Amino acid sequence: MDYLPIFTKLNQRRCLVIGGGEVAVRKVRFLLKAGAKVTVHSPVFCNELLNLENDNLSLITQTYTAESLSGAWLVIAATDNRAVNQQVAQDAEQLGIFANVVDAPELGSFIMPSIVDRSPIIVAVSSGGNTPVLARLVRAKLEAVLPNYLGPLARLAGEFRHKVQKLLPTVESRRRYWEQIFNAGEVASLLDKGKQDQARAVMTEQLADFKPKGEVALVGAGPGDPSLITLKALQLMQQADVVLYDQLVSQETLSLVRRDAKLVNVGKEAGRHSVIQETTNELLVKYAQQGNKVVRLKGGDPFIFGRGGEELEVLVEHGIDFQVVPGVTAASGCASYAGIPLTHRDYAQSVVFVTGHCKEQGQPIDWSSLARPHQTTVFYMGLMQSEKIKQNLMLNGRSGETPVAIVSKGTRTDQHVITGQLTQLADMAQGVQPPALIIVGEVVSLADKLTWFGEQAPTSYAQSLVNLA
Repeated sequence: MDYLPIFTKLNQRRCLVIGGGEVAVRKVRFLLKAGAKVTVHSPVFCNELLNLENDNLSLITQTYTAESLSGAWLVIAATDNRAVNQQVAQDAEQLGIFANVVDAPELGSFIMPSIVDRSPIIVAVSSGGNTPVLARLVRAKLEAVLPNYLGPLARLAGEFRHKVQKLLPTVESRRRYWEQIFNAGEVASLLDKGKQDQARAVMTEQLADFKPKGEVALVGAGPGDPSLITLKALQLMQQADVVLYDQLVSQETLSLVRRDAKLVNVGKEAGRHSVIQETTNELLVKYAQQGNKVVRLKGGDPFIFGRGGEELEVLVEHGIDFQVVPGVTAASGCASYAGIPLTHRDYAQSVVFVTGHCKEQGQPIDWSSLARPHQTTVFYMGLMQSEKIKQNLMLNGRSGETPVAIVSKGTRTDQHVITGQLTQLADMAQGVQPPALIIVGEVVSLADKLTWFGEQAPTSYAQSLVNLA
């Protein structure tokens, strides 16, 4: 970070602008808007500066000298003479005065950002002086997104700040109250219509009746790439008090969770269950009953081999409110990033998802239905069962030459794809790092042709044997 973004209080502070042209006008207007006492030094002033009327503005017709800096809190060099601008910056540096040089940020000690003004909400955007045009484009996008009622909403919240502190003694309860006000939209809608008194009445009523109520959001985090999570998932992750996450959620995705949220790892790995499902269920109930907003963050989609249904049944039994946010399931995400279409008119007219291991005493797998030709079968959590998968598919009629792929750490930067034939599946699985998916079907033959993600093309198991030899 080349620059530390800060907001300075300029009210009645003496600020100096060197230059009298159109660029100087823009800087003067910003400083005056912030309440600064602005002095402009220039031998000549443009008409727009001459016509500015403000009690805090002084125009002094003279060329720059070091004495001009006397008593200034900050200075902006806005002349069209680089030598003069550089001298201003050097003199300011010696005196410990903040200096900005227009169009030459490397000369000064601070830069002026592009600003989105919803006072008292202010958003500053900077490119560190590298590309002001791009910073302005980002600002334009923010202008389009941020509603005009943000300013009135912030001012009204300021009115209620001390009331809220008095009636809600804990930081947590106060935060939950403000989230309810800001997220519900009723107050914002009234302010947007100019109904200030009605908005104030709603806030008063909700404050008197406020009691934090716990809820759970079952959220799919996708297969690994954090850019694949949904907008709603991101919003809930940013609002959560507690996040219970599993082993398949990437660290990059976890970094998007609100910083002060409590993170609880309830992950499970094949052959080693660090937290049993019953304990996870108990934690969900406990945190929700304490009045928390809980996010149960699951890799992929929570309703596809994620035990999401089992966890919701427990919440229903305890009368806890919940919602579900689907995610990109691992089969779809990993296959797409491996260049393997799950269906294709010439290769596969159907696709089946199946788990590599089942709950004890669960229904047995119908291998005959999985062994059909021209069908794509995706096995979740199947690495340890690869030999069994190969044998049962071939015993039920699947050709040993059927193309197969193992996608390890799919959609992540360290994704690895191995392709081969069904007869080679168990050998292919040796040494593969989970999480991994097994894809069986004719569509796998397209992987080499359609690969697009990452620098490494799919590894052919047969070719790797040749290379070893």
